[in-house]
Amino acid sequence: MTEHLIYVNNWFSKYEVNRAEEIHYSIFKPVERKPVVNKSKDVAKSIFTLHIIPYDDQTDLNAMEQAVRSIEADGLVWGQAKLIPVAYGIRKLQIGCVVEDDKIDFEFLEEKIGEFEDYVQRVDLVIIQNL
Repeated sequence: MTEHLIYVNNWFSKYEVNRAEEIHYSIFKPVERKPVVNKSKDVAKSIFTLHIIPYDDQTDLNAMEQAVRSIEADGLVWGQAKLIPVAYGIRKLQIGCVVEDDKIDFEFLEEKIGEFEDYVQRVDLVIIQNL
């Protein structure tokens, strides 16, 4: 109580000032600030845009997309997909995904998608965007 709430002058005695402060602090207790704990840890995420080249022009691209989307892993979320014309009626699959950098990397996706030998000729990583 080093700082007096009530202006000390000739009108109030020291006893009255101390008594007023005791009453004030008993009613209005100072708030103890607790440190803010960040419960949600910021996770580094990236957006990958992949171009998946089909095995040949007879490959069923819808089945290839379903096969790619069947890959499930912790930290992997599939996004939009579209078919992009390459040449002479051949199309490739462009698909996006959001990955957690600590859990998933491009080599993992390339290996898993490459297991679909009937559908996939190769996988290219076109764009990486860090979130």
